[in-house]
Amino acid sequence: MSAETEAPVGTPLGSDITRIHNIGYRNYEGARLGRAYARRSLYSQSLRGSYGLGRSAKSKVLPMILFAVMCLPAGIIVAVAIATNLKSLPLDYTRYAIFTQAIIGLYLASQAPQSVSRDLRFKTVPLYFSRPIERVDYVLAKYGAMASALFVLTASPLVILYAGSLLAKMDFADQTKGFGQGLVSVALLSLLFGGLGLVMAAFTPRRGFGVAAVIATLTITYGAVSTVQSIAVGTGSDGAAKWLGLFSPVTLIDGVQTAFLGASSSFPGGVGPSAGLGVLYLLVVLALIAGSYAVLMRRYRKVGL
Repeated sequence: MSAETEAPVGTPLGSDITRIHNIGYRNYEGARLGRAYARRSLYSQSLRGSYGLGRSAKSKVLPMILFAVMCLPAGIIVAVAIATNLKSLPLDYTRYAIFTQAIIGLYLASQAPQSVSRDLRFKTVPLYFSRPIERVDYVLAKYGAMASALFVLTASPLVILYAGSLLAKMDFADQTKGFGQGLVSVALLSLLFGGLGLVMAAFTPRRGFGVAAVIATLTITYGAVSTVQSIAVGTGSDGAAKWLGLFSPVTLIDGVQTAFLGASSSFPGGVGPSAGLGVLYLLVVLALIAGSYAVLMRRYRKVGL
């Protein structure tokens, strides 16, 4: 309802008559979908956005190219295995993500800032929180979407390898066991990398800084740790090399799957951690995942940011 003052036809100038006009506003009588629906919608939108779906064609180019490049080696391995009648795959399921870690790092560096830095740059976070959504919903949706996007990226090649191994008539039990171990490994990797990537990106509205921070966290730490491990192995300090693996996200995943998932170690000299030290590796991974969530919750404590 609105009030408007106007002079009808035939009314002398200077005499005002107030009229009430009904402009048709009605109360909303539909279902209130609430926080759960808002959280699912934000998760779905963020996951689709990680692959450019629902966005411009330009936004689809990089993630789709990286996805294709990620799957290409798996396709080549399957083709060779079928053509040459191999009895086992030349690359284990658990080693595939380590082998393609550079692609995973590039994908995370490009998509983690896109997921959260844009909201900071364009000041849209207060708009999210003006709806029936709280910071825990925002963090869970963004974290879940990033981890899910990474899982799709890293698990898809394993599906190709598994399907190819069955077509090549390799041992079903061995391939199924290896495939399951690979899925557990990439699930843990997706949670760890997704959390670390979002933490790096959430502290700057500038996408370029977020990209650089993610690359530094994954690539530089792995290069530094691997170099020092090589020096340690070369000097006969194999034990030190195992402990050094605790200081890089990539080597952490490598150590966990070596200790518990039957993987061969990618450490210099193949000196992976034992089951005892592997427990510490697993605890550090879980602590980093929980810590990433806690840091994100603290980061979004203020609505205005």
